[in-house]
Amino acid sequence: MSDQAADSPFTLEIERHPDVAVVRCHGRLVSGSHDVFYTEVRPLIPTNKRVVLDFTHLAQMDSMGLGTLIRLYVSAKTGGCSLELINVGPKIRQLLGITNVLSAFAVVGENGIPIH
Repeated sequence: MSDQAADSPFTLEIERHPDVAVVRCHGRLVSGSHDVFYTEVRPLIPTNKRVVLDFTHLAQMDSMGLGTLIRLYVSAKTGGCSLELINVGPKIRQLLGITNVLSAFAVVGENGIPIH
């Protein structure tokens, strides 16, 4: 990940398909940006069977971002939606692994799980 990507603010793009929404995350999911993440992704849960979070360009996640990810997971589980991850980089994977959060998610592209 370049220094520019690591310093960039958090942004996301939402791509909708029948029954699945793909959310491409960019920049740093840290304190101050986690509210945008929640307010943009949460409304996708009732209208999709699957929401896939693409972390290809996610440079950093702190405890606030992690907490927001967990809130979205709980909302999805309650709403009958599958919240899945794709392209989880080593730093984010390590954070999710250390906190035992990774095991709660289906990681798309691993174990034969397709994106759509």
